[in-house]
Amino acid sequence: MQSLQNTRSSFSGPIESHVEYVVLVDENDRELGSLEKLEAHQSGLLHRAISVLIRDTQGRMLLQKRAYGKYHSPGLWTNACCSHPRPGEAAVDAAVRRSKEELGLEIETRFLGSFIYRAEFENGLIEHEFDHIFTSINEDMPWPDPEEVAELRWVDEAELHTWMSSNPEQFTVWFRLLVDRFRNTLFS
Repeated sequence: MQSLQNTRSSFSGPIESHVEYVVLVDENDRELGSLEKLEAHQSGLLHRAISVLIRDTQGRMLLQKRAYGKYHSPGLWTNACCSHPRPGEAAVDAAVRRSKEELGLEIETRFLGSFIYRAEFENGLIEHEFDHIFTSINEDMPWPDPEEVAELRWVDEAELHTWMSSNPEQFTVWFRLLVDRFRNTLFS
């Protein structure tokens, strides 16, 4: 596994000191309104999310270790980028925006699919998300925002499955579900 340690010395993206809102949806992804992000995670209401999977031309997948300051799942490995579309923002646009903000990468995406999951955390927060999955091929060097990303690592398919099978607790709940659901298409 190749680990990347490059981080920005000064991040120029938006700082999350302002209130972020998520888009509440029903089980068919129809918009129902919006709610402050933390409140949505406290109440467990279903809301729209995005997950970005980035691979290089060698077929390796970029994983991020979530920053230790994240309010849930800190220090766990997950897909390259995950977040929420803002009210009025298309999921694909959120995927492109957050890849730039979190990783410093300009990407072009392909929609892979979506799924709903619900997970409760020890701190009382609840992820209940209608997750839109996007993939991208990218060869650029990521420059992660240290507020978002503690570490990056490139893994091939065999490495990912071996690592995830032997140490599932090192990965976020949604990434484990995503890998299981999209196993046949993640590396194709």
